[in-house]
Amino acid sequence: MAGTSAGIVAGLTAAAVGAVGFLAYQASATVPAGLGARVTASGAPGPNAARTSRDRRDPTALPASSGTGERVVYSVDTDRVWLVTERNRVQRTFTVRPGTVDPLPGRYRVTSRSNAVTGTDGTPIEHVVRFTTLDGVTIGFSAAVGDGSAAPPDPVTRTGGIREKRADGDAMWRFATIGVWVVVIH
Repeated sequence: MAGTSAGIVAGLTAAAVGAVGFLAYQASATVPAGLGARVTASGAPGPNAARTSRDRRDPTALPASSGTGERVVYSVDTDRVWLVTERNRVQRTFTVRPGTVDPLPGRYRVTSRSNAVTGTDGTPIEHVVRFTTLDGVTIGFSAAVGDGSAAPPDPVTRTGGIREKRADGDAMWRFATIGVWVVVIH
């Protein structure tokens, strides 16, 4: 009887390991080949990409030299995002809570999106909009499922999730489709 139980446990363990392996392959197979590739052609950052002037009286004002046309502008210094229309009008601006890995200043394209996944910190997240990878850490915008809040990131864990409130995450999801520019500034 003991040999039969051990055989069943071994069989179930092998099946579980196989299922996890298949799901990991399936997840990696759906990520576009260019995920994490920094865009340099025609969208290369200009001399002012790293530092932009700001209106000190209005911290919500779109920074000068943040580009033109439809884009998401993300300031790593102020943890603020601007959704900018083709006519250079700010559709929405909001603050975010970054992960432990910041993207480098520059210009990127949205490369992949997921409606709902689990973040690298174990938090269920939704409306994930990814735009780069840095040192093996995928960086993108997302909102925590539920009330949109999540615990601050563990400083030891390398995370690239830039967390938004749920309403802001919904707006980002509608705005930042595949191919939309993301301009990262200081």
